[in-house]
Amino acid sequence: MTKYIKISMLAAALLMNGCNDEFLERKPLDRVTNETFWNTENDLRVYNNGLYDLARNDDNVPIMMGHYQGFESNWGSIWFQDEFADNMAPKHARHVLFQRIRSGKHTVPAGAQEFGYKGWNFVRAINIGLANYNKAIVADNIKDRYIAEARLFRGWFYSDKVSKFGDAPWVEKELNTTSEELFAARMPREQVMDKVLEDLNFASAKLPDSWNDGNAPGRLNRWCALLVKSRVCLFEGTWRKYHGGTDPEKWLTAAAEAAKELMDKGPYSLHVTGDTTSDYNAYHRILNLAGNKEVMYWRKYQLGVYTNHVQSYFEYTGGASKSMVEDYLCTDGLPITLSKLYKGDDKIEDVFENRDPRLRQTVLHPADAAKYKYHLGDGRTYPRIVGMAGGYTTETGYHIIKHYNADDMIGKAFDTAESPAITLRFGEALLNYAEAKAELNTLTQGDLDITINKLRDRVGMPHMVLGKIPVDPRYTGDGVSPLISEIRRERRVELFMEGFRYNDIKRWKQGKKLLIPTMGMRWDAAAQARYPGAVIKTAVDPVSQKTYIDVYQGTDWATPVFDEAKHYLWPIPLNSLAQNPAIKQNPGWQ
Repeated sequence: MTKYIKISMLAAALLMNGCNDEFLERKPLDRVTNETFWNTENDLRVYNNGLYDLARNDDNVPIMMGHYQGFESNWGSIWFQDEFADNMAPKHARHVLFQRIRSGKHTVPAGAQEFGYKGWNFVRAINIGLANYNKAIVADNIKDRYIAEARLFRGWFYSDKVSKFGDAPWVEKELNTTSEELFAARMPREQVMDKVLEDLNFASAKLPDSWNDGNAPGRLNRWCALLVKSRVCLFEGTWRKYHGGTDPEKWLTAAAEAAKELMDKGPYSLHVTGDTTSDYNAYHRILNLAGNKEVMYWRKYQLGVYTNHVQSYFEYTGGASKSMVEDYLCTDGLPITLSKLYKGDDKIEDVFENRDPRLRQTVLHPADAAKYKYHLGDGRTYPRIVGMAGGYTTETGYHIIKHYNADDMIGKAFDTAESPAITLRFGEALLNYAEAKAELNTLTQGDLDITINKLRDRVGMPHMVLGKIPVDPRYTGDGVSPLISEIRRERRVELFMEGFRYNDIKRWKQGKKLLIPTMGMRWDAAAQARYPGAVIKTAVDPVSQKTYIDVYQGTDWATPVFDEAKHYLWPIPLNSLAQNPAIKQNPGWQ
């Protein structure tokens, strides 16, 4: 009935106006156009909703990382990003991308690879918005918040591209098929990052403190912008410090200032209940994070709306690496190389004795299988090594339970799971601040007490104390102070399986760490008897002279390579080079 009323009204209008040229030039009433859309705050909100929707495709826009839906949950998850580095040991055929890059065996792709040189439609959508927001008949401060939202997205997106490819094709207007920018060379990375910083500065000043969405999750607020800014500036500052570049101090200062403003003025805090045995991983293992004071932004999954299957693919991670497990301190605050409390690793239970409680909340202790209802509470003994019959198996012997939630699998059909993904959390701000201040050589004990030591208090670990930083012989060759080494260790432990390790290694210019063969748990006659049917290969650790599982022996990834002149950046795809001859390949990939 409504359709006929509209037609009648249009017909009447035509009759009344006859051939009036002015009427014929009026904007169409039956569809939304660029000329008719940009009027109200709701129009701006609706348009930016589309940006959030585009950003949900983590492959094209790998910034607000979450979990893919369906079968792609087996690889497209923030949890699996550590597989690019030395924290995890994937060996599954569906995780070849991670294995190839981790070992330095990747080649120039024909087209854009996963998480790679693509997603430019996202920039186009942002720039269309930025060209039109000011048309809305609303107050400037209202328009500014949506402009800020878009600029946060743009700066964040470009920072990711720079971290992977260096120079980037900066575009800040809508292009058409004849735009000269389509055939331009990439802008030098330092110029791109200046543009990025302009975007992030605007976003962190103009976004509202709250959208009054109750952490539903809803929209990115000013505090989120500050955390993103601290993350991006820390990357750029340390990159310039260790790889060479102008004014790294400017970026490190900006990182510290952004993190400190969030820490001092923001409404967030660490998740602490007083239970040192569960506070670290408890909120990583629940479905609804609304109201959690540490979680600043997260992706919600809900049956019938948007779901995933990521929990069922834990086995694909291969497990935590020996290198990762060994980085947890002992309860006296010393590394295993120095502490008399370390029980060794002759059997897996010993590994957990007198160690940072975060280890047992990250890697499965055999006694905790029932607590976590591991593998749907199958009642089997764990760990189970690849080749053993039944249950979940692991390549390394170190099952990961930091994010494990059996309740999100029990009784659920394929792709109906709802495990959330945390994009931004307050704990990162503490680490960013401490590291930036240490790199600037201005870190005080007071700075440590409001950052690293807050994280340690949550799990009951001793404080880090200036002047009493242990010198771990494993890291004396890294070319940095023991203080910076310890802050880096803390970051690795706290942010395990949250997608940071690969970028951290790159910005620190520590690619040599990827040359260390990936090993798992201790392997001797007792282990062989305890894990019947295990199909593994072993190697002798050149440091301890003990034998361990050697994950990649006999595979294409057995002998990793890392070319310092090449591997810190990814190659530009061949099709991008063919389409625009002005784009030049990254060094070493020609």
